[in-house]
Amino acid sequence: MGRKSLKDLRQQEIISTFYQVAKKIGYEHTSIAKVAKAMDINPSLIIHYFATKEDLKMALIDYILERYLLIYKQGETKKKGVERLKLIVDRLFSKKWNTLFDDGLFYSFYAASFREAKIKEKYKTILDSLRDELRKVLEELNSDGSTNIADISRTADMVFILLDGAYFYLSLVDNKSIFQEKLALYKKEAYVLLGINA
Repeated sequence: MGRKSLKDLRQQEIISTFYQVAKKIGYEHTSIAKVAKAMDINPSLIIHYFATKEDLKMALIDYILERYLLIYKQGETKKKGVERLKLIVDRLFSKKWNTLFDDGLFYSFYAASFREAKIKEKYKTILDSLRDELRKVLEELNSDGSTNIADISRTADMVFILLDGAYFYLSLVDNKSIFQEKLALYKKEAYVLLGINA
């Protein structure tokens, strides 16, 4: 794999800074000028890479959604069989995954998906990708006899339906002990769906 170009690196730096600024003050209050100020550069440099705030917004949505898939990339290959599956489920139902992206930005853009077809398609693609990655893991585990899941695609879908609902509800819960109690309950239900013991 070759090195990334300076253009790619600069674009990633701009997107990352845009994410940090928007996370702090909200997307609605974020501008190219504020991102440039945070980077201590001229706004024209950002416009060189992203002609409009709309272009930058789409790149930012891709950045946020790609972070979702990181849950499958963080060391799960060191575990085998059911232990690998437990690690993935534990990460999905944990603050660790939740800290990979900002809920405020995620739900801001999620709301926009009801009005903008392009954003809706991006969200659908990533949510399908998450299910597909879990489906692949379950197929491998069924193949080696670690699990015996009758309908793998349906099970992967149901885990994410449970997960999506859990995080939406838990984003409204301020009490940390209730948050942890509910998260543990939802994770246990995911284990039941997958046919594995906690």
